[in-house]
Amino acid sequence: MKTASPVVDEADIRAHPEESAMTLDLLSATLLSPAVLAFLLGMIAVAVRSDLAVPDTMVKALSLYLLLAIGIKGGVALRAEDPATIAGPLLLAAALGVVIPLLAFGALGALTRLDRAERGAIAAHYGSTSLVTFTAALTVIAAAGVAVPGYAPALLAVLEVPGIIVGILLARRAVRTTAAAPARRRVLVGAGRSDEADAPDAAGGPGSAPTASAPASPATPLRRTLHEVFTGTSVVLLVGGIVIGAVLGPEGMAPIAPLVVDAFPGVLVLFLLAMGLAAGAQLPAARRGGPGLLLFALLFPLLAGAIGVVAGTAIGMGVGGAAVLGVLCASASYIAAPAAVRVALPEVPLALPLAASLGVTFPLNLVAGIPILLLLAQSLGG
Repeated sequence: MKTASPVVDEADIRAHPEESAMTLDLLSATLLSPAVLAFLLGMIAVAVRSDLAVPDTMVKALSLYLLLAIGIKGGVALRAEDPATIAGPLLLAAALGVVIPLLAFGALGALTRLDRAERGAIAAHYGSTSLVTFTAALTVIAAAGVAVPGYAPALLAVLEVPGIIVGILLARRAVRTTAAAPARRRVLVGAGRSDEADAPDAAGGPGSAPTASAPASPATPLRRTLHEVFTGTSVVLLVGGIVIGAVLGPEGMAPIAPLVVDAFPGVLVLFLLAMGLAAGAQLPAARRGGPGLLLFALLFPLLAGAIGVVAGTAIGMGVGGAAVLGVLCASASYIAAPAAVRVALPEVPLALPLAASLGVTFPLNLVAGIPILLLLAQSLGG
């Protein structure tokens, strides 16, 4: 069976085996990379109350560039892949996209006192992926001399969607229950019965009101939610970029390589500066979520990432593929998921999901999560 075409040449790795050694030097190299230093500068600027700011229009433009560039580069590499080689990783990514938000929802129930709707909204964020975490991971993994498979951007696209949908569905159950309760109380009072007398029925006893009598859920219809998820900017640009790259191939991309390839590291530095400012601004809200939410935002990504690495290694994705999958599982969305949750669950505030994903988990992954998961992949795959 044909092996996956790597973004980093295997011959180069064999020529320099010391570059892929499992050492803690990887952690220091990550911390001292231009992109991470720019991110830390942004967080420091917020801490000292500097007036440093990156215009929203510039942040939007940078994110559009990163999405399209990643898609095009991935499409070029994907063109050389054997479909039989990438089917397993893509199916695994889709399965993890369902499992991870369910695990996140359960963990939040054990660690916090958040209601079901809030837990579902946060699970949607942690079930989806972070473009910038993925981009930083590609840079770190390649710098370590580890081959990154050409299908890596496709993993990002596949994992983006299922987690958002699962989290929203979990939250919508709570919204429907909450909406039904006032109507049921009105029916009971009109019949001369008290809420307290019927309290046991609220758990689904024989005297509970029929589901049909409940009013329609205030949540947005699922069809509109699915439309928002599948036609969102990140999915359209990423999938579209993959198609463009696959059509162009290496020869066709050569004229735009200075823009798509050469300019990429510099654009990433600017974008991470903006993300540092955004993450620093979200930290106070994360503290308001209580110690349970902070613990979740710190520990759950590493657990989810480890699951991704182990699963990827088990199906033979190689060190680079397993590391990328692990990082994607560990990441949390702060672009696609908030947009979808805002449409599907307008009554659920986004302060806590954004505080946890952007204020805590994103810095954690950027500074420590990526190198830790790469070291785990090297340990299991070596």
